[in-house]
Amino acid sequence: MLKDSFDYIIVGAGSAGCVLANRLSKDPNTQVCIVEAGGKDSSPRVRVPAGILSLYNDPKYDYSYMSVPQPELKNRAIPLNRGKALGGSSAINSMLYIRGAASDYDEWAQLGCAGWSWNDVLPVFKDLENNQLGQDPKYHGTSGELYVDRHRDPNPVARMFIKAGRAADLSENTDMNAERQDGLGIYNVTQRDGMRWSSYRAFLHPVRDRANLTILSGTDTKRVIVENGHATGIEIDGSDGKRVLKAAKEVILAAGAINSPELLLRSGIGPAAMLNAAGVRVAHDLPGVGQNLRDHVDGMITVRSSSTKTLGLSLRNLPSMIAAPFRWLAQRKGMFTTNYVEAGGFARTKYANENPDIQFHFVPGYRSHRGRVIEYGHGYAVHTCVLRPKSIGEIRLGKTGALEIDPKFFSDPQDAQVLVEGIKVARSILADSTFDEIRGKEMLPGKEVDTDEQILDYLRGAALTVFHPVGTCKMGTDEMAVTDPASLKVRGVEGLRVADASVMPTLIGGNTNAPTMMIGEKCARMILAGAA
Repeated sequence: MLKDSFDYIIVGAGSAGCVLANRLSKDPNTQVCIVEAGGKDSSPRVRVPAGILSLYNDPKYDYSYMSVPQPELKNRAIPLNRGKALGGSSAINSMLYIRGAASDYDEWAQLGCAGWSWNDVLPVFKDLENNQLGQDPKYHGTSGELYVDRHRDPNPVARMFIKAGRAADLSENTDMNAERQDGLGIYNVTQRDGMRWSSYRAFLHPVRDRANLTILSGTDTKRVIVENGHATGIEIDGSDGKRVLKAAKEVILAAGAINSPELLLRSGIGPAAMLNAAGVRVAHDLPGVGQNLRDHVDGMITVRSSSTKTLGLSLRNLPSMIAAPFRWLAQRKGMFTTNYVEAGGFARTKYANENPDIQFHFVPGYRSHRGRVIEYGHGYAVHTCVLRPKSIGEIRLGKTGALEIDPKFFSDPQDAQVLVEGIKVARSILADSTFDEIRGKEMLPGKEVDTDEQILDYLRGAALTVFHPVGTCKMGTDEMAVTDPASLKVRGVEGLRVADASVMPTLIGGNTNAPTMMIGEKCARMILAGAA
């Protein structure tokens, strides 16, 4: 029979939640429950790297959120894919291991988040990491649970992109998590033996049989129960219907930058005026909940090519396609090894300051110019994103109580200016003679899109996101802070913490999976150390 009382209840078995559950359940006398709305990650579609294309927009694995219409993007609603499985978004992401720049974390400290500077977080990153690459021990660890490895069989076109970086004065960078980010390279990935190594696989699966650890998958959390200013448990809806789970010590939200603030709002914790308008009883007026939403806005160049060196679906590529599952099973080689964004890196536009301000994700296969997941034929593409956007959005409940996600992309015009310049840098790389042997037609934006004004108009009609939402329960000391930097406790509510990407006060310059695991580890250490 399912227990209904625990010491700690963790909501969300994603990048941070799995770390927390591992650490808190290490003491056999501590009862821990982790609740995940999604299901198991055992499908080959999740475990095999190339399976990621089949996961996006599948309701079994993806929440498939949509933003509200974006005025600066021609009133388009933007897809916001988020993982719904054990492992959270680390079960459907591209497995890139990137931490961001040292100055990103130093900025957090300067904003009032003592204990979160680069010198504070680097040892935590190293403790989590099991680096298989022999990289500099000054920056990397080898004894943690999170395996970090090289891509098993990079496509030769990915290597061409790195070589072509010379056109933009970008040299090869073999470790973007060391002293400098600038340059292009094959990304390090969170894989083990050529398979996806999500936060669940790294931290929760190995300890799933602990007697004091309860894992509830396929279970929705409806709200946090707040009594007299104290979080006492959660209401869930699972296979046994609705019920209440009690937390003797704490409830910890690790549900991500969309779901954690949504849960707070639905529990009556947030801006009082919004909650009243949405018909939610106010438990605690906390104006910063759902505010400070930041994400990496992204623009794409896609090129059709006749070369079968690129990944693609075609009759000429049929032998490789047939051989792919056998090569992967026998050697962990071939098409099934791809994470699609095999190469990339960091560059500067004329607007950059001390750090790169754009990041590339290069795809050695054709990205559909029509928005399809799979498109017949061959080619290559490069995504360019704004690393440190100034546009700030929000998550709110509408007057009907419906969740509204509003990133406010391009609301600060500098983001648009940076992305226009980024597209120009990406084009200069693709124009290098390295690509002559496979050169094809630029389908998007198209060669006729040439001036800054034309590129901006294209971006307004086509820009998307690389799915890195953060900041909606930000830590800090100002009046809009939701969580305390020293404890990650929710301000004004006892027994409640948040530990995921939502606590980031600003968006780091890079992919957010590894930093979110670091946040989970930091929170666990705070709890175990008795942080008040």
